[in-house]
Amino acid sequence: MSTPDTPDNTQSTWLDQVKWNDDGLVPAIAQDADSGRILMMAWMNRESLALSARENRAVYWSRSRGKLWRKGESSGHVQELKSIELDCDADAIVLKVKQLGGIACHTGRESCFYRTLKEGQWQTMEPVLKDPNEIY
Repeated sequence: MSTPDTPDNTQSTWLDQVKWNDDGLVPAIAQDADSGRILMMAWMNRESLALSARENRAVYWSRSRGKLWRKGESSGHVQELKSIELDCDADAIVLKVKQLGGIACHTGRESCFYRTLKEGQWQTMEPVLKDPNEIY
């Protein structure tokens, strides 16, 4: 049985339609499938996108580690994949997910987008739900 990332598979067409950047990556926004809240942004390469579709969980490409990163592999905060959406320019992905454990951010918050610009300053608007030292 061929997989979504093999060239002879008819499903490879959907991967070919993504406009990968010069590093072979595409930005991926994780959004809570129920609330619509933006949880985080990460990068995906062709393999991580194919694996995400196959495994029904978010798999990203870690630029800092130079390897695949299955969200939740060390924290337990897995993102169950509900849908994958491609924008009109084919250069950005939205992953609609169910965030297990309620924490998407490595800071221990629900979302990585917890700071809001107010009066010319970034203000923290969301509490830490769990100390990152207890997570990692």
